[in-house]
Amino acid sequence: MNARFGVSRGKTLTVAALAAIVASTISGSASALADGTPARSEHWGVITRNTTGSPVADLRDGPYAMYGTAGSVTSPPYGKGSLGIAVGSSAEKVDFGNEVDFYRDPVLGLTKVGFHVFQTGENASTPGTSLNMPSIRFEIAPNLNPATSPSEYSTLVWVPDAAPVKNRWSGYLDATKSGHWFLTGAMPWCNQTHMCKFTDLRDFLDDGGTAPIINSVAVGKGRDSLWVGAVDGLRINNYVYDFEADGVKARRVF
Repeated sequence: MNARFGVSRGKTLTVAALAAIVASTISGSASALADGTPARSEHWGVITRNTTGSPVADLRDGPYAMYGTAGSVTSPPYGKGSLGIAVGSSAEKVDFGNEVDFYRDPVLGLTKVGFHVFQTGENASTPGTSLNMPSIRFEIAPNLNPATSPSEYSTLVWVPDAAPVKNRWSGYLDATKSGHWFLTGAMPWCNQTHMCKFTDLRDFLDDGGTAPIINSVAVGKGRDSLWVGAVDGLRINNYVYDFEADGVKARRVF
């Protein structure tokens, strides 16, 4: 049993229904984990070893924008800030995440994952790039049967569907019910050639052996297409991580 995620090895997991969101009583210098253990906001940042070229991943205010004929304003879903991301070409890559506070949490303990995105028409205007979106990435030790994967390292990646809106903030994009997942490395299935859904991914990783564990959590982009936009409200189980100019704040989700 893992205290942080509260699950044991197995295929059946339960979570409380989403009823309300309450900001945690934590200052701008700290955030919170799924089990309420204190964690410092400075544990979030650009993961330098996973960054290539000169991309930008920076906590900022906004973006705010006008959209529609009624002159409505679109704003970040939480607070007044977000994580701004700019990747200038297919040669660049950036990960913004946390390499400390989720270390050794169980992969099979993940039940709720997703975020909100500010997507532009330019990001999806090039033919073949309608799926041009940032991703959520978990570096993990898959601990699969050696016959399935000889690697003790893999990156678990969620690739969202095309953004449902342009030039404004999206609603919540649920990674457990939309888009596709894949694992890097020598995987016979649920790889970049044959991506899978969240439930199928869990079944693949739950092979009855040693439980797979998390090494890091990140939001990232690249290396694929130019993209300029923003992400906010990264959800991991019962916490939403609110990206603000003065730090990353945790909001408890019931």
